[in-house]
Amino acid sequence: MIKTEKVLHLKSSRGRKVRVVREHYLREHVPCHSSLCQAQCANEGKVLSGEVTHYVVPDAGVARDFMEILEFREIQGIVFTQTACQAVQHSRGRRQYNRLRSLLKDPRHDCILFANEFQEYSYCPREKGEPQDKWQTRCVYHAAVWYHDHLAGMKPVVMITEDQTAVAEYSSLNCGVYILSTQEYLQTFWPELQAAQELYCSIAQSLRERGSEGTEREYTEHLPAEVLEAGIKSGRYIQGTLNVNKHRAQHEAFVRFEGSSNKNSELNSDVLVCGGKNRNRAVHGDMVAVELLPKGEWRGRTTALTEGQGEEKGDETQSQPMFTGRVVGILQRNWRDYVVTFPPKEETQSQSRNSQRILATPWDQRIPKIRISTQQADKLQDHRVIVRLDSWDSTSLYPNGHSVRVLGRAGELETEVQTILIENSSPPPRGGGQRLELGVHIADVTHFVKEGSLTDLEARARATTYYLADRRYDMLPAVLSADLCSLLGGVDRYAVSVMWDLDAQTLAVNKVWYGRTLIRSSYQLYYELAQALLNGEEAEVPELAQLPPGERDAKLAQLTQALEILTHVARRLRGQRDRGGALELEGVEVRAQLDEDKNITALVPRQPLEVHETVAECMIYANHWVARKIQESFPQQALLRHHPPPRQEFFNQLQDSARARGFTIDTRSNKALADSLDRAVDPRDPLVNRLLRVMATMAMSNALYFSTGACPVDQYYHYGLALDRYTHFTSPIRRYADMIVHRLLTAAIAMEKGAGPAKVLASNKELEEVAQQINNKNRAAQHAQKAAQHAQKVSTELFQCLYFRDKDPETDERCVADAVIYTIRANGMLVFIPQYGLKGAVYLKNREGQVVSERQDGGCDWQTGSLQRYLDHISTTTAAGTSTFNLFQHITVRISVQPSRCHSNTLRLEVVSNRPHQAPETQAQPPQPQGARGRSQLVQEVVRQAEEASQQAEEKRCRAPKLSKEEREFRQSKSPNLYSLLEEVREMALLDLAACGGAGGGGDLGAAAQACATSA
Repeated sequence: MIKTEKVLHLKSSRGRKVRVVREHYLREHVPCHSSLCQAQCANEGKVLSGEVTHYVVPDAGVARDFMEILEFREIQGIVFTQTACQAVQHSRGRRQYNRLRSLLKDPRHDCILFANEFQEYSYCPREKGEPQDKWQTRCVYHAAVWYHDHLAGMKPVVMITEDQTAVAEYSSLNCGVYILSTQEYLQTFWPELQAAQELYCSIAQSLRERGSEGTEREYTEHLPAEVLEAGIKSGRYIQGTLNVNKHRAQHEAFVRFEGSSNKNSELNSDVLVCGGKNRNRAVHGDMVAVELLPKGEWRGRTTALTEGQGEEKGDETQSQPMFTGRVVGILQRNWRDYVVTFPPKEETQSQSRNSQRILATPWDQRIPKIRISTQQADKLQDHRVIVRLDSWDSTSLYPNGHSVRVLGRAGELETEVQTILIENSSPPPRGGGQRLELGVHIADVTHFVKEGSLTDLEARARATTYYLADRRYDMLPAVLSADLCSLLGGVDRYAVSVMWDLDAQTLAVNKVWYGRTLIRSSYQLYYELAQALLNGEEAEVPELAQLPPGERDAKLAQLTQALEILTHVARRLRGQRDRGGALELEGVEVRAQLDEDKNITALVPRQPLEVHETVAECMIYANHWVARKIQESFPQQALLRHHPPPRQEFFNQLQDSARARGFTIDTRSNKALADSLDRAVDPRDPLVNRLLRVMATMAMSNALYFSTGACPVDQYYHYGLALDRYTHFTSPIRRYADMIVHRLLTAAIAMEKGAGPAKVLASNKELEEVAQQINNKNRAAQHAQKAAQHAQKVSTELFQCLYFRDKDPETDERCVADAVIYTIRANGMLVFIPQYGLKGAVYLKNREGQVVSERQDGGCDWQTGSLQRYLDHISTTTAAGTSTFNLFQHITVRISVQPSRCHSNTLRLEVVSNRPHQAPETQAQPPQPQGARGRSQLVQEVVRQAEEASQQAEEKRCRAPKLSKEEREFRQSKSPNLYSLLEEVREMALLDLAACGGAGGGGDLGAAAQACATSA
């Protein structure tokens, strides 16, 4: 080991330059991580394959600017040097550096890290006056030479660089070490990898354009990091996440401050940021620092509805002035992949003389237009393309970016579905005497998916299953989710079980048992069949169909009794949570019915059955008890899920709307809120209570995963479910968080038996990183669960537009529907259409200044007049008189599709009549059995799983071949079968080898299709 010194030039917290001298130790033996190594290096972990034709070593510039190309799995044998990695860390920040670290850890990518700056013979000290980029290139070249020599020349080494001087200087120095530009390397070694070459051109052109920016400043410069840090500590600046109002994206954004970072005691709400100049190049989702403006410049949030890109102006549409500020610095960029639409040719020409520079419009209206340099502008007109942001300098009105991948032409179904995805990445108890046993059995997914395996890494990257209107994208392969980890009837399956010994009267827990089990479901009940049995209806259970009548009736009575006990237990468990303050919230979920050609035939709101809520309550109970177990076993490193109380100002709309109907909503606690909502019932119109619960749902904060070591115990509480501890355990085939919890539970069980866990558990820091990765899936400001829900919501809106797209709103009666007003705005109202589960805006004032006027027959016309908004109603006044629209009033609306080239199509709602389309009673939902009072998120999940099981069963039925009785009994194909093959082999053995010809055969084993079962 050789001791040397390394000189670093750093900046102090006050911005002064500091020269730091550190000891630096060099070693002769540093792992090379190649399978070809003959020097017996201590290579642990990943090693490079020896099957590749060459090894490639990117220099610091390539690693910094062209990381996306190196992420192609086809490019193998990549050696990242320590020099290049440190360059990425220092110049691109933590986000890009973490991306590189993930690439190095991922076993699916054939790449390794070589610590060249600790290797005695590859280390290059920086010479006096040598530019940093030249020194880094020299370090990487010497590392490439050492690597080639270390492997005794068995594998050529290619160094890739964008420095043409380095190519000329080093190309002819060493045989076996080649120096190429990135483009030359791709064209020479990967000519068939067209996507990588196109991506290179896009990034390279973006870098060239960035270098030719003008010098005239469009925005103020951001303050240095040390100034921002000091200002946040002193309270001068406020730290928070920028949230752009999608309805007024050009003019209105809010910064939601972080509670711990706010030093201003007077600040009790979001900070309003008005206009692009005050936003100062911050993008939706960025972590920013904000400075408050003088009070005289404070403004209120806009209360008017905004139609398209038009803006309502005037002080009468603003609320009371609120804290208003401007962005002075970016603390963390949270840029992601964005879907944009390329403009038509005429817009391209008008934007720039150079036809290769275009302004692309993001699908997400909260994102500003992105300037892209491309040679495919004409080819990609009206196409949706994935782009990534590169920079946004103070001299540019728009951020710079580059294209990554083409999705397809805008408006096509598959393109729109891909856009949505990118924009958003147990058996019944046994009763007996005074006790009963309740069990929840969940498929043992982690038995099949080992931690760190390729399947596990892919599941972790996906984080959740995404449900769209016409499809789903599974987190795990179908062989697991639809077969091995599906608890089918009459089939042995591995499970992880929680079983309670309960007092039959009080449901007090006498004993709880956790463990891995092998179960076989006696019955394969669909939810509709189980509900029919509970309702006392005639129903046929397939497992009992072949039994004699007497035995069949006895077993059917047993099954029905078990279902009744389970339902009774679930109601009691729900009652316990209700008394603790659990909320019964409301969501609106619509299912699109499709025909064989994928055409939409109807939009149907999902209707949960009581048995759905029974299963959901058992899931909540299991999740709660598993949370208790893993938290008690691992106090500092258990993955739980908490739901913070909402901020009181978020309840304003709910309270105002309820007050207008004569109800009072108490929001001081979850118990008070739940009781208030239960009392707010209008016997004449059940939709009133339903809409109030929807408003309460909209006011809720997001539930989040966390590691117990990173959060105080008093913050474990789940506000919505009224539980002191909660986690996700019951759906490991659909959520990665549940897989983590399964591993923690099995480790806790092993520890209880005196055995240690099979693998070292993640530390609190590592677990918190995983929790944040799941929470922040696809976008930094939104957790994965919400992203999945948002993707489903947007896909439902897509199919709603597809349903109405080909219908004439003037003549088709399906385009006219009854709607309920649930919010009053300055220029219109928001309505809910129960027939289709739609929510949307109805404008009472158009762009020409005309307002809606009511005729004597209740119909509506546009006339010149004025508009006046009140707390519980809105009125229009014209020469014909005054028309009034009241909160919770039923009106008739016409539904049509408003097309958009760059963004998603939207539904347009227009008031047709100030009277109900149908009587409100006919629109009300049918009365539900006791216990089926709401549609919580978990109940909706159970309903989706039931539909998914039915769909999988149908798919398997369609695929299964029809088998004869012999084939079903002996599992033999007709011809050739195993017997005939053996006979043929025996006869061939008796033949003369010289005279015998070749013979062959093959068999195909089929199995009868089985429908999926769902067990509580």
